[in-house]
Amino acid sequence: MIIKKFSKFIVDLKYDEIDNEAIEKCKLCFLDFLGVSYRGSSEKSSQIATKTIKGLVGTGTPKDNLSTIMANGYSKPLYASFLNGIFAHSLDLDDGHNIAQMHPGSVVFPPAVAISQMMDLNGEKFLESIICGYEIGIVLGKIANPHHRNQGFHSTGTIGTIASGATVSKLLNLNLKQTTNVLSLCGTVNSGLLESDHAGTMGKHLHAGNSAYNGVLCGFLGKNGFTGAESIIEGDEGFLNGMATKSLENLKSINLNSYLRNELGKFHIKDVYLKKYPFCRHLHSSIDSIIAIKGKISNFNINSIDYVCIETYKIASKHNIYNPKTLEQLKQSLPFAIAFYLMLNELKLEDLNKIFVDKQLYLKIKNLSRKVKIIYSKELEDLFPNKKASKVTITLNNTEKFQYTTYTPIGEKETPLSKEDIINKFKTLNPNFNYKHLKQINNLETKNIKDFMKEFGK
Repeated sequence: MIIKKFSKFIVDLKYDEIDNEAIEKCKLCFLDFLGVSYRGSSEKSSQIATKTIKGLVGTGTPKDNLSTIMANGYSKPLYASFLNGIFAHSLDLDDGHNIAQMHPGSVVFPPAVAISQMMDLNGEKFLESIICGYEIGIVLGKIANPHHRNQGFHSTGTIGTIASGATVSKLLNLNLKQTTNVLSLCGTVNSGLLESDHAGTMGKHLHAGNSAYNGVLCGFLGKNGFTGAESIIEGDEGFLNGMATKSLENLKSINLNSYLRNELGKFHIKDVYLKKYPFCRHLHSSIDSIIAIKGKISNFNINSIDYVCIETYKIASKHNIYNPKTLEQLKQSLPFAIAFYLMLNELKLEDLNKIFVDKQLYLKIKNLSRKVKIIYSKELEDLFPNKKASKVTITLNNTEKFQYTTYTPIGEKETPLSKEDIINKFKTLNPNFNYKHLKQINNLETKNIKDFMKEFGK
């Protein structure tokens, strides 16, 4: 039933029905995706994935009707989607949605770009498909979470597959039956365990690539008549019963038809956050608080710090890694993020990449991180997931205390990053890119996606 409702929404949606705010946010998310994935292509996990795919299937040129691999040439849409998904998620700088607890941009844009290039589509169709992917992914994420996440699943890898399939279905102009089969197939090939995230491995990046890949694969399988279970979401042995059990129980207490009718078409892309710092989103409110406090203290000296107390919600409090061994694990470490900023007064990606090379810097930050105490706050937990709050207190010289509480980290709808902010983010990540090319996004509706993406394959 849920799949059928999702499929009908995808098939029926017309570009003219999408409000301007959603379209403009879609363009902003695209700009963000381009900057993050282009730079992300140079990360270690991305390089390994690129080497692997090139070794297995090779690459080609645009003349071969292939799709852009960010900064790495061209390949078949299936593999380009896979790689660009990994690239987009590798920096921990991609967009996200709080309640759905997923990163939609890293799973929706890769297949949209690849299929649009393959089919020589214009920007209007591209944007229309993106809206579909975000909408289906976020609505399903809101149904499944927080219970899906609490059972150990990473929504970007699970629900993200269905969001990817929704985008592909719209681009391929599939009918209701075909679209239903695509989403049903996506619901049985999806995967992604949070253990990969919190163990600090590259498996987290794979989740996004896998979602993008499977969305394309299932899209073409469904187009060609491959069938899937329409009951894959709410069935007795379906997605919710197996991977979000309490969410399925909650559905019994609501009118599902009414709920979906009210949710689908709100264009939830408008509620997506954009990230300022290359760390797990659950760390951002604490970072914002520490930055606010440090800005209030004149002649700040880290040697005067006795300790830093962080009171925050449960998930954030569990990011208490004091001895990160990998870059991926460091990005999940709240004590290191705080110590990193206090030590360097900024959070540059380049400095993060140096930290395991410069052993002296690593030890200094590690020693400072031991002064960071993390406390679970029931008061702030009650605000989650609508607010990811953190109260930070710094004690100096055993006497002075400075405190600041962030309820909504920078980049949310209530505290948005502007278009200028995202352009500056792009420039910082990719200083040698001809950013004037990005102006075309302003009129993306009239642009040819294949032509637009040529600049990004270099």
